[in-house]
Amino acid sequence: YCGLIMAGFGADVIKVEPPDGDPIRRWGPFTDATPHLETGAFHLYLNQGKRSVALDIETEDGRALLRELLGTADVLLESFRPGALADLGLGYEQLKEEFPGLLYVSVTPFGQTGPYADRAGFGLVGEAMGGWRYLVGEPDRPPARMGISIGDTLAASYGCMGALAALHHREK
Repeated sequence: YCGLIMAGFGADVIKVEPPDGDPIRRWGPFTDATPHLETGAFHLYLNQGKRSVALDIETEDGRALLRELLGTADVLLESFRPGALADLGLGYEQLKEEFPGLLYVSVTPFGQTGPYADRAGFGLVGEAMGGWRYLVGEPDRPPARMGISIGDTLAASYGCMGALAALHHREK
């Protein structure tokens, strides 16, 4: 969603997907009810305005190609668990000298440090932990789902705002 917002502002967003494509491509509903990697509603929505490339960043060749892309990039946006890209030699500390102008934006469920940093999570987990789900629904029923995944969209929005502020600061 962060990349969607950036693309909407006119950024040239290149989404790096694994060789078999982003799993969201397999989520329905599909435009003609037939599963296809290019017609899933979530894929069509979240990736509008983006270009994509399939790279296996777990290989040397894939990482070399990603580094070529980073040489032309202003922002690296990632949402892996903390340390996942560092394990591949692509963490902030590993890239900052090679690409001194690159802004590194990491959107994770529980931040980079702290007791939950290594836990997986989605917006719905944050919504539940933050009490938002308790506020939605009827008093005599269990907590309900928010209308949209507000945890995911808020985290992405804050990531985008941070990137825009950092770009502005870098230009100053």
